[in-house]
Amino acid sequence: MLLANVRKAAFSSSARQLKDINSVAVIGAGLMGSGIVQVAAQANYKVTMVDTTDAALANGQSIIAKSIQRVAKKKFAENVGEQQVFIDKTLANITTSTDALSAVGGADLVVEAIVENIDVKQALFKSLDQAAPADTIFTSNTSSLPISAIAEATSAERRTRFAGLHFFNPVPAMKLVEIIRTEAVTDEVYNSLVTFSKNTGKTPVECKDTPGFIVNRLLVPYMMEAFRILDRGDASAKDIDIAMKLGAGVPMGPFELADFVGLDTMKFINDGWAKEGRLEEALVRSSKTLDDLVAQGHLGRKSGKGVFDYKK
Repeated sequence: MLLANVRKAAFSSSARQLKDINSVAVIGAGLMGSGIVQVAAQANYKVTMVDTTDAALANGQSIIAKSIQRVAKKKFAENVGEQQVFIDKTLANITTSTDALSAVGGADLVVEAIVENIDVKQALFKSLDQAAPADTIFTSNTSSLPISAIAEATSAERRTRFAGLHFFNPVPAMKLVEIIRTEAVTDEVYNSLVTFSKNTGKTPVECKDTPGFIVNRLLVPYMMEAFRILDRGDASAKDIDIAMKLGAGVPMGPFELADFVGLDTMKFINDGWAKEGRLEEALVRSSKTLDDLVAQGHLGRKSGKGVFDYKK
């Protein structure tokens, strides 16, 4: 018992002495990952963008190059010279690597933004847990998977430094970050993530490790109910969107928003919740219209057609 208490005290002390976040490793160079890399680099963090191939990293760099031009023009509209200084300074903070284990070796913070598959995420974090320093904070950008379940692949000590850090698409433009706290996460780690989020220009909100966190917990059932109205033939997709925009004051109707998010993404989240069984059945009931569209490859804006046709 005494030895256990000594160990606990020693670990608590190390948590209180958690070093500041200066270097960040982002695993995944897709749309979300590259966006997180960009905002962290803009905030003068040293960032390593990691993916499995050089082609994936090149794609991430291309996304950043286009996005940062827009940010610079908005930030320094009247000064081309300052635009270029801002771009050059940001890009100088970014390095790339296909070696995740090496990349996390010097990282204060790891942000995972890879495929929404819990087995793949667990395998990644299991390997990173052995390679990263003991005081490195681990986070996942998952929008739907339980943080505590992903963290199970790591040591008990690491779980006190393992949280959700959910950015929104497009990352450079969206101001919100959800910080998801499991029961194991310490106040020191949470406060470090709050500081990091604010430094990247975001407004952080805290949430427990509950299905969908805050935004998706409200948004996905809302969009699913719109699909069920469509299933029943109660109203057309066009009229449902008009009704919500003019009657509720939202900038996008539920179907326009679903097409933007991606119908496959929406179905994946809803199906996952239904399988977990943690939410009421009425909230996660499937939609034939949604299922049929996804089966036909009509995934929304990214495929050119979803509920609405964007090829016209």
